[in-house]
Amino acid sequence: MKRGGCPAKGALPAQVFKMFDSAIHDLRRRALAAAMPGGVLLFAGNDDAPTNFRANIYPFVQDGCFRYFFGINRPGLIGLIDVDAGESWLFGEESTIDATIWLGAQPSLAEQAEAVGIRHVGSPADLGARLALAKSQGRAIQHPPAYRADTLLKLAALLGSPTDTVAQHRAPALTAAIIALREIKAPEEIAEMEAALAVTRAMHHAAMAATRPGVPEHAVAGLIEGIARGADLHLAYQTIFSGRGEILHNLRYDRVLGDGELVVNDSAAVSQRGYASDITRTLPVSGRFDPLQRRLYEAVLRAQQEAIAETRPGASYLQLHLGAARVLAEELIGLGLFRGDPATVVESGAYALCFQCGLGHQIGLDVHDMEALGEDNVGYDAEISRSTLFGLKNLRLGKRLRPGMVVTMEPGLYFIPQLIDLWRAERRHAELIDYDRFDAFRGFGGIRIEDDVLVTETGARILGEPIARSVDEVEALMGTGPR
Repeated sequence: MKRGGCPAKGALPAQVFKMFDSAIHDLRRRALAAAMPGGVLLFAGNDDAPTNFRANIYPFVQDGCFRYFFGINRPGLIGLIDVDAGESWLFGEESTIDATIWLGAQPSLAEQAEAVGIRHVGSPADLGARLALAKSQGRAIQHPPAYRADTLLKLAALLGSPTDTVAQHRAPALTAAIIALREIKAPEEIAEMEAALAVTRAMHHAAMAATRPGVPEHAVAGLIEGIARGADLHLAYQTIFSGRGEILHNLRYDRVLGDGELVVNDSAAVSQRGYASDITRTLPVSGRFDPLQRRLYEAVLRAQQEAIAETRPGASYLQLHLGAARVLAEELIGLGLFRGDPATVVESGAYALCFQCGLGHQIGLDVHDMEALGEDNVGYDAEISRSTLFGLKNLRLGKRLRPGMVVTMEPGLYFIPQLIDLWRAERRHAELIDYDRFDAFRGFGGIRIEDDVLVTETGARILGEPIARSVDEVEALMGTGPR
């Protein structure tokens, strides 16, 4: 672009076009169409969302399904796949001069479509007319579930249907076809996740170096978030950095780190093309784990390592979770917290007093990949259904693994005083739990260790360069940064 001039034709803003080659998106749409018997498939991209007034918006995050099939990271777009005609369409408004004044020159709708291998474009009015025609012809119009209110209203207007009808829309064949495609990650997707992990690694090592007694939690949280932004990446989710690690998703940073406590750091970056990473480490604020902290930390690490070692095609994630729970139960029996046989502690569900969540979940374009399609649809199937047992019901993934799936492995121990009190009052699993012994752990906090794992043809591998994880590796980095 010449200084003071207009953008050359076809000059596309980088933030809009961080996508794969057009052939990849075209192949994805063709594969989805081939899996469907016919009809029209509608994919509503996300719109900008205001914070406290219309022009002050949250950072834009594109809908995962729209981005997978249509690639464009820009608000206000809708994609359509006409299965019967073998066509893909992109619908949206052309940029106005007002938008250019505030946001700069934007590519035309046709230029955006061409970048992802689409030849047909139209306005929202064109889309409405096309959907009305398909409806009059008795053709099926299917779409993924709407999880945002603005998307629900948009679809209701386009389809001429009440919002309740659109909200209750179920498309099991479409959902199953999307999941089958998205859960198997291609090499270019793995490369994106590992690019994100390179920045996430720097975030976690910086947190270890900066953590010491007397440091406010928000200072470390701000440091690691700045590393992501300094790499021109965004966070995959809101950072969890807390000495109250027994609160699984603690999003407050209002404490000052104290000597002798543990801090859980669950933070990660998302790649330029929208692929997430998800890493957790637990840090000794004083720089060294005390003997009890070390023993429990190494138990959690051993549970994770054994789960990864057992990961292979055909293995059920449910059994990996139960195996990790057994490792933790064995250690806690040794500490006098549980009584009896480890298998009984796990089968009864008593172990969930301190392992209340699941072993992990799928990860990809969404940090909890495809969760908008329904956890049970993504994580379970006709063979393996979700348990209703406390703790185990929180397991997001239970079905058998396939080569190309990427999952998190994040066992943990969480000593929640309110839960201990509740179970004790109910005398729940009283024959298996020593509640007097649990009282000694009321202020312990929590431990979580998490990595992202690719299921290979023969086993599994942890994605990305190693992030300090063993006791010795973590302690070697603790407090080494500038004060």
